[in-house]
Formats: sequence, structure tokens, C-alpha cells
Amino acid sequence: MPKLDVKPTPEFKKALEIGRPPNVATLFPNSSALIVSGKVIDRAMLRKGKCMTIAVNGRSSFVVRGALRGAQRANAAIILEIARSEGGANAYCHVNMWNLAQHVNQIVNELGLTIPVAIHADHYGIKKPEDMAGAKAEIPSLFESGVTSIAIDASHMPDDQNLLANIELRDYVPSWAGYETEVGEIKGKAGLSTPAEALFLIKGLNAHGIHPDWIALNNGTTHGLEAEGEGIQVGLTREIHEALAPYKVSGAQHGTSGNSYERLKQIAEQTRTTKANVATALQMVSWGVKVNEYGNAQLDADGKFIKESGKGLDDEIWNEMVAYADKQGWSGGNYKKLNLPFECRLLGQSREIRERMVQGVEDFVASLLTDVFHADGTAEIAYELINEAGSFDLGAKGERIEDPAEWTPEKIRERAAAMDTDKGPEGDFDD
Repeated sequence: MPKLDVKPTPEFKKALEIGRPPNVATLFPNSSALIVSGKVIDRAMLRKGKCMTIAVNGRSSFVVRGALRGAQRANAAIILEIARSEGGANAYCHVNMWNLAQHVNQIVNELGLTIPVAIHADHYGIKKPEDMAGAKAEIPSLFESGVTSIAIDASHMPDDQNLLANIELRDYVPSWAGYETEVGEIKGKAGLSTPAEALFLIKGLNAHGIHPDWIALNNGTTHGLEAEGEGIQVGLTREIHEALAPYKVSGAQHGTSGNSYERLKQIAEQTRTTKANVATALQMVSWGVKVNEYGNAQLDADGKFIKESGKGLDDEIWNEMVAYADKQGWSGGNYKKLNLPFECRLLGQSREIRERMVQGVEDFVASLLTDVFHADGTAEIAYELINEAGSFDLGAKGERIEDPAEWTPEKIRERAAAMDTDKGPEGDFDD
């Protein structure tokens, strides 16, 4: 596809000069892609107010390209991300944490896009203390590869270990970068997060001079297919965000696929959420799987996905994917594992079919950003923030409130032991 009819403004050009973090400027010295810190994206949403942007899980190059085009249509600042389980050392996607920035940079320059984009390493999971040593080597490599934002997710561990892991790993994340923390695994209606748990994590981080841009909660949603259950609990989310107000942390909403647009509008309008992750819906749209108006994949009478002829990928390749999945014993949400073995097969399709895959994602993203998330126009706001600061680094939103002496490792463990929490069942809640 040729370059879009986009005319760079003087504000964009100035932001491009000063708004790219040093790792991005080093990697792409001659680039016109405005790849920015996650802090910029968060602040743009806060300045506009009652809006949030999409954090696109770029499981394939088709999703990445379509999302960027959709964001340009909406003139919205956006986040492109990949979770550690999706694109880490044991990736099931061709796009990964080390090449996502390269994909974004290439596409933005090819199409002449002017939207600000953050590159987010999502759900960088720490499941046990033994994972820490590897993380201290791997996290710097992500930033060296163009990542500008990260979610340290130690929520699989008890509250004290979660907090202590975040404190220990914060030194491995550049101070200018976007930073997300998480309390409570994302597992639906089981083990819902509470204000006490969220305050424990944020207060402890604050005492150590750490000011997260986002906190992710288990507020009643799941990753993958949201076919049943209440979904996102807006009231609980609002209650927790209000409790955290003194610390100026925004919300990161995980598992939006399948939730009604009305509920997502309420999250944008009634809570402090500025980042909403979307993964499964975009994957299915790019493939041409039938989805409802909320992006949840539809099933036939046999519980199989419904592929719409004339949409998404080639029908013959879809049949190959189904046969491959059946052979592997994959169904439902595990269809995500088809991304890696079939990416190059999909890239070999005709231009017409590749374009309709991308166009489906573009249309979905542009509509979501404009009609549901109210993020349209935030690109210019991001330029303003960068230019006002005169820097790629917008600094911390909050300031230290808590007494470090009250949050030593020993006192952290004592406080955690005294909390009454329900973490819900054990299970596979990777991404």
C-alpha cells in the first residue's frame, strides 16, 4: 500500500526531534517514526480525559500494520505490545519482544504515519523467585531492542514477593520508560483484586521512590475468549482507582475482547484507565473468523470457529490451520498458537488477501479508538506534552508519600501476612 495522505505538522516534526528515547534514536537514527515512552501515551489520555487507548497485542505483522493504520485514521496515540508468553523465549508468535519495534518502525516509515507509538513488553512474568536472575539479564535486552514500556507482572506470587520483585527489578528499567505493575492474576470472577491489595503494592513501591504509570487488576475479566460471565466490573475498578488517587497511577485494562462496548465506554469514562489491551479480537478479525459486535469469536453447533468466506485469510489456508490445530489438540483460545507456524504461510498470500486481512484490523481499531475509547485526537496532545517538556522523558506523575522505614523487606512481609486475600484458583493465566 502506498503512503497515506498524511501531512506532518510543525508540532509533529518538533516532537520527532526530541521525543524519541535514546534507545530508539540509536536503533533507528534516520527514522521518521515517533516511537515514544509509554508515559507519553498515558499522559495524552489523562490530558484529554475520560478516554483510553488500545494496547494492541501484535501477534502478527497483519495485526501490527492494521492497528497502526487504524490509529492514524483516528489520529490517536497508541501502544503496540507483546506479552512475554506470546513473544518471549518460548514464543508462539513470529512477532516478539525483540523485533516488535522493528516491525513498527518499518511500517510507520513505509506509510508515512505521524501517530505516537509506544512499544510495550506486556506481562513480563515472574512466577517464582528463581526467575529473577534471568530477568535481570533479559529486561535490558528488551530496551536495547526498542521497547519503551514494560509491565513487571509478579502477580502469580504472594503479595509480598510481588512487591519485592517489582522493587528489585525497577533498577533494570530506564527511568524514562513506561512502567506497569499488576496485582491479582487476570482470571475472571475468581480472586478479584481489592483496594487493600492494590494499596499494599502501590504504597510499597511509592516508599521506594517507584511511581508506576499503570496498575493492572483482576477486575472480573479474562484473557482470550470472553464468552460468559459478567466481564469487567466497572464499580470495583472505580473503587480501587479512587483509593489509589493520591499516588496518581492510571489503570491498565486487560482482557477487553468480548466485553460489551457499553462496558468499555464506562471503563473509559468512569475510571482512571488509560490503556486497554486487545489481543484475541484482532487476531480473529485478521483471520476472517466471524465475531460479534464486541470482537468475540462465534462458534458453530460443533463448537468450531466460523470462518467467513471472502474475509481475512485464504479459505484453503484456514482449513490447513484447522487441521493443524486438530492434530495438536488445540481448540478455543489455544488457536493463538497457530500464529508462529503460519505467519510466513500467510505472508505468501496474494496482495489482495493480505490487504483485506489488514483492512479488517484497521477498521476495527479505528472504530474502537473513536467510538468506544474516545482516544481520537490524542496524537496532537502527545506532541504537545513532548514539546512542553522539551524532552522524551516526562518524569513521574506522583511523588513519594510513604515512609521508606515502614516498608523494609521485613515489614513488607509482616504487612502481607496480615492481609486477608483471596487469590482464586491455580491455573494457566499467562497472557
